[in-house]
Amino acid sequence: MHLLKDLVNDFAERFAVAHFPEQPSTLYEPNNYFLSMGGKRIRPVMCLMGNELFDAIHADAYHVATAIELFHNFTLIHDDIMDAAPLRRGMETVHKKYGDNTALLSGDVMLIRCYDYINKINTHYLHRILSVFNKTAREVCEGQQLDMDFEKQETVSLDEYIHMISLKTSVLIAASLQMGAIIGGASEGNCNHLYEFGRNLGIAFQIQDDYLDAFGDPEKFGKDVGGDIRQNKKTFLLLHALEVASDAQKKEMKELMQQNPADKVERILAIFRACNVDAWARELKEKYVQTAYKHLEDIAVTSVRKKPMVELAEFLVQRDY
Repeated sequence: MHLLKDLVNDFAERFAVAHFPEQPSTLYEPNNYFLSMGGKRIRPVMCLMGNELFDAIHADAYHVATAIELFHNFTLIHDDIMDAAPLRRGMETVHKKYGDNTALLSGDVMLIRCYDYINKINTHYLHRILSVFNKTAREVCEGQQLDMDFEKQETVSLDEYIHMISLKTSVLIAASLQMGAIIGGASEGNCNHLYEFGRNLGIAFQIQDDYLDAFGDPEKFGKDVGGDIRQNKKTFLLLHALEVASDAQKKEMKELMQQNPADKVERILAIFRACNVDAWARELKEKYVQTAYKHLEDIAVTSVRKKPMVELAEFLVQRDY
């Protein structure tokens, strides 16, 4: 069994090849530029881990992992256009550097390239892999649309937000593990448990992300805390605060969100603390982590094979950055 960091390094080395032809350079250079920014490459590594949970890593797992990483980067290129984001990982975004139209086309061709890699795998499980991949791609788009819809809605329930996060963030994590398991020869029951392990882990990951944005240590987190508050993002924390706050606190929060004063972050964080939002978020995250672990326990393989999955879970939800 491989350690997480070893698989990350292994995949990064294999992924660092030319994925696109040279011409027309105006179409393909933006993708090469974007991929050169790097990234954690965690989702493709999950595919390798899902395979290794049941059997030795097969060459096909690397093809599917590459498709997963290209798909993830395609979503980021398009997300940056939708968010009008000027920077990603400290560098100019594709649409900012090359223009919106080129960014759209470059993202499209990156998505198409995914299928070239999937098409290389054994026909024995090609149909199942394609079904999972296409369902996941569709759900990620649904999640992104719901996220945009929520920006215009005055009220969003916690259940609605969790559904959106599940689609936008969790299903790709879950499917990456599941596709690896399919290649590893796992039974349908084991595949389903691994998928639910990943889905619940993904929700816990987002809760932790929301929590760190509000309550994290700026030196460890790598950016100023309160970014979501400044942008009036409907996070787990804000939704719960609006649910449990007093009428006076709700009124103050809504006024702060409309007026955007200089001390907005500090005042909203004070309301969060008064409403025990920080403790609630930690408990909610733990609930999803424990649900994830229950599904991991129910997978019918020896516990020693599950150790990398526990390491993965700890990496995702116990980080402070």
